[in-house]
Amino acid sequence: MKQTLLLLAALLLALADPARAAKPNILLILADDLGFSDLGCYGGEIQTPNLDKLAADGLRFTQFYNGARCCPSRASLLTGLYPHEVGFAGMSGSLPPTCATLPEVLKSAGYRTFMSGKWHLGNPGPFLRGFEEFYGLLGGYGSFWNEKLYTRRPEGRTARSYPEGKFYATDAITDHALDFIASARQAGDKPFFLYLAFNAPHFPLHAPPAEIAKYAGTYEQGWDKIRDARYARQKQLGLLAGVPELTPRSQIPPNVVANMHDWTGKANPAWESLAADRRADLARRMAVFAGAVDRMDQNIGRVVADLKQHGELANTLIFFLSDNGACAEWDPFGFDVTNNVHAVNLGTTSGLNILHTGAALDQLGAPGSYVSYGSAWANACNTPFRLYKHYSHEGGIATPLIIHWPAGMKRAGELEQRIGHISDVMATCIELAGARYPADKLAPAGRSLVPALRGEAAGSRTIFFEHEGNRAVREGQWKLVALAKGPWELYDMSRDRVELHDLAAQQPDRVKQMAAQWDAWSAQVSAHGGQTHGGRKKKKGGD
Repeated sequence: MKQTLLLLAALLLALADPARAAKPNILLILADDLGFSDLGCYGGEIQTPNLDKLAADGLRFTQFYNGARCCPSRASLLTGLYPHEVGFAGMSGSLPPTCATLPEVLKSAGYRTFMSGKWHLGNPGPFLRGFEEFYGLLGGYGSFWNEKLYTRRPEGRTARSYPEGKFYATDAITDHALDFIASARQAGDKPFFLYLAFNAPHFPLHAPPAEIAKYAGTYEQGWDKIRDARYARQKQLGLLAGVPELTPRSQIPPNVVANMHDWTGKANPAWESLAADRRADLARRMAVFAGAVDRMDQNIGRVVADLKQHGELANTLIFFLSDNGACAEWDPFGFDVTNNVHAVNLGTTSGLNILHTGAALDQLGAPGSYVSYGSAWANACNTPFRLYKHYSHEGGIATPLIIHWPAGMKRAGELEQRIGHISDVMATCIELAGARYPADKLAPAGRSLVPALRGEAAGSRTIFFEHEGNRAVREGQWKLVALAKGPWELYDMSRDRVELHDLAAQQPDRVKQMAAQWDAWSAQVSAHGGQTHGGRKKKKGGD
């Protein structure tokens, strides 16, 4: 009865003004290396009914952006700042005292704060940056089958133990997340903030046998047909404003492996051009990837069901997004690891790719295997966009974003076209939690998404990107973007979101103006963060 009255009160407040609803619980779910089109509700064939249901009852964003890579996105997500301002222009660093983190700010507003999953933000760890409880992976990646890689903080807390052969990271991360929610529930009436940061579906591609079996035959048709099918579904779903055509197969930008294997600058190959044994190897790799996404969705369903069972789902603000676009590392055939050493770090071709056949093929995804799925499948997972993780073209930075909050939103099942950035999560949570950001810290760069929840018109804004010299600026309908050491390209995103028709030569004044904005932003955030961007020297004029 008490829960019913509390829910009714929250709903009545929300009808008057979503921003004045009772403080919501906040569940922030982050996937790792998920492509723009991998979820069913974004056009994919992978079975994601739980996320699809959140989207059907919530809001799906079509032009939301991340930071192109794991660490930068996580830094921006947890601080509301550009990653360059908080020590993460690249893939190493530590969050400085000049910034406040989301759990620190929410804790000051009366929230319990928990994290389960992948940290990947160096020292000090999550327990010293606002989270009162943590379980997960402190580093960037590792076997989903190796329980020893996952830790519990603070010291002295006991993690769950799993029978031999029964540990799988996605399940364990969810088990501990449910434990944290139960702890918050038992402690009283404080709302909770849970950061549920899955390391799925990041390589190494690992999934339970039952999930792999679901997709055993799905990807034998190859990436060309999968891309076409996803594009057709995206059109039916209304996701493709400004996308009049599907991109050709993406090229493979320079990297150490592509250079070794003579793939640099070439397009991903046609599926039918490959030998049958190579197609079988690649279809299995993608089936494992799909199985990992499927199992992650099942675990999200476990959390949603728990909240629903306890009458908490309606007033829990749920975000779901990905840290970057799909991972192309490093060429169309993916990589293998030899002796647990990432092949790229070896500086040799030893172990870069193994063609798996026979019994070895069936072991992909199991303990002892360690593979990625390569650039061509990443291209399919980013349908309809170009390029991938690392880059500032849409395939690298466009993320699905689902927001679900029945007690505080006037919209359900709608698409949101406004431009947003991963730093916006901080500003949104501050507003809805009634929190105050510390006046002595760097002011957040993000913008609250509460107007989107109310259905209000979006204001104009400019967003900047840079990683490893790959850079961009998005201003309204216009996007200026470049590969590292490459010239600026200009696109009208209202007509050409797939970035196929470069207008830079036709509009040099616009290029000059937007490049100057990027240069000014770059200088500002470098000054805040005390570092240059990927070692790249900025040129006047933005070339």
